[in-house]
Amino acid sequence: MVEGLVVIVLILAILGFLASGVWVGLALSGSAWLVMELFSPRPAGDAMAISIWGASSSWTLTALPLFLWMGEILFRTRLSSDLFKGLAPWLDAIPGRLLHTNIVGCAIFAAVSGSSAATCATIGKMTIPELRQRGYPDALILGTLAGAGTLGLLIPPSIIMIVYGVSANVSIAKLFMAGVLPGLLLALLFMGYIFIWGLRHPEQNRPSSTEKTSFMQKLYASRTLIPVVLLIAAVLGSIYSGMATATEAAAVGVVGALVIATLQGDMSLKVFKESLMGATRMFCMIALILAGAQFLTLAMGYIGLPNALAQWIASLGLSQFGLIMVLMVFFIVMGCFLDGISLVVLTMGVLLPTVEAAGIDLIWFGIFLIFVIEMAQITPPVGFNLFVLSGMAKKELSYIAKVSIPMFLLMIIAVFLIYYFPGIVMWLPQNASGV
Repeated sequence: MVEGLVVIVLILAILGFLASGVWVGLALSGSAWLVMELFSPRPAGDAMAISIWGASSSWTLTALPLFLWMGEILFRTRLSSDLFKGLAPWLDAIPGRLLHTNIVGCAIFAAVSGSSAATCATIGKMTIPELRQRGYPDALILGTLAGAGTLGLLIPPSIIMIVYGVSANVSIAKLFMAGVLPGLLLALLFMGYIFIWGLRHPEQNRPSSTEKTSFMQKLYASRTLIPVVLLIAAVLGSIYSGMATATEAAAVGVVGALVIATLQGDMSLKVFKESLMGATRMFCMIALILAGAQFLTLAMGYIGLPNALAQWIASLGLSQFGLIMVLMVFFIVMGCFLDGISLVVLTMGVLLPTVEAAGIDLIWFGIFLIFVIEMAQITPPVGFNLFVLSGMAKKELSYIAKVSIPMFLLMIIAVFLIYYFPGIVMWLPQNASGV
């Protein structure tokens, strides 16, 4: 079977390039070039030029470096430490303590960025140094951050929801509403995992202070959160008031972070240059990966692999539950090589008639699809959150993937929960009027 041979060659090529120390983006591009030369009549060089230009010239992509810059500013000024000072009194009594800031921070920022990579990178810039300084284990810091970063796809506004809504011809507003409760469910599952870890490791769960604090004392300590809350309110408010798109809101976030840091006396020419260069380096790493993934997507499209596999699944005649399970495996495996938006574009035309014939609501299916694409974000060899964290934390990709396994399993649990309790997804869109 040609498709099987393509998959084997692709996996061996990617693993071979990565094992030899080639940069991830170049490894993806090289693998795509190889399979195109072997299995497609289309000239590989021409396809590479077109796909890389298309990936790098997207206006939507402009939000990513801006959010990264905002994160660098927060990281290099008091704003990040203020976040922890304000949350510490409230979280000290909860098992897991400040590890919960990974989840809470990602959930809040997900409502701003709509991007998994931007959420993971921005929150990671703030939390990784702070949590390491406080003695939390790297496995928990990076594992929870990898999982929570995927909330950028699920909690609206989400770019991939827009792509799916257009592909499936369903209401994007209803998709946005449908993602709210599942996003909160996943965040609570992640926090529950940290809670249980805290109970099992009391030696790493000591409060930062032995003195008991009253409610008013906690409230007073939370005054340090005011600048961060104002910044979040400015970004979110500009989006939900209709005054700005997500990209424009990212610019609002950068300006807000610069203004707050200046008013606090933390901004200097040195800090400005360091934050700008830090964001530039991080974006260049991510952009090279995105360009390589785009070329790989184009190569697989020309070969016809995603379409062939989708047609095969449609021909199996499975029950509703069986179809969902097979599709979950299918999208996780395909997500190892393709980004989420490409997966939607390449497969929806073939799969949607089968999904509708099985009696599956397309709004519910859209949220299910985002869940399984989230899993692919932390699955090697092409898990974008793994790459982002590997570069930020200076850890091997295999280590990040290993510590992310508990988050991956929690996502599978979440898929079963929304399958057996579809109201988690459908309650808000079904009870909304005028949408």
